Amino acid sequence: MEYLVEMTTDVPQGTPDGAAVDDIRARETARARELAAAGHLLRLWRPPLALGEWRTFGLFGADGEQRLEEILASMPLYVWRTDKVTPLSEHPNDPASAQGREPLEFLTTLTLTVPEGTPTEVVADMKAREAIRAHELAEEGRLVRLWTPPNQPGEWRTLGLWSARDEVGLKATLESLPLYVWMTVETTPLSTHPNDPVKGTK
Repeated sequence: MEYLVEMTTDVPQGTPDGAAVDDIRARETARARELAAAGHLLRLWRPPLALGEWRTFGLFGADGEQRLEEILASMPLYVWRTDKVTPLSEHPNDPASAQGREPLEFLTTLTLTVPEGTPTEVVADMKAREAIRAHELAEEGRLVRLWTPPNQPGEWRTLGLWSARDEVGLKATLESLPLYVWMTVETTPLSTHPNDPVKGTK
């Protein structure tokens, strides 16, 4: 199973500057490589940060939440971190192995609200066309991953990882989705994390 983990690090006041922080960050880099090699750490990104903020998004693979907790606790920075975990279920349109071809990545939360009274056959047709378009976007390197996060009854949300040249390009991509007319979109631009096993420096 896959999990999206928002990791916020707060270095305790009084921690010696320089050597102590550099040491734990070096050990974090080494541990990240080990977890990536074992197939547990899949991706790492930096979201937009406020001044002085230390926050990371991580995509992890684990056999259950207990195993995930063990994996997270094995990372040196865990002692200074607060983690927010979102379990991810498979999405029927997830391209899984797709690779982005554009320079930037974006994480989106797509919330679908079907207008009241819409015939079932219309919804089914829209979903079928959405699946075809998702496949096309994956082949073009614009759709990288799709997941289903936990949803409340009656809620229809999807998490997406996209590749685009810029935010204008992402908007054009999303607007090409048949279900876009029923979507509310939340977008988080992502920058490369140095420990990312896919795009980071090794």
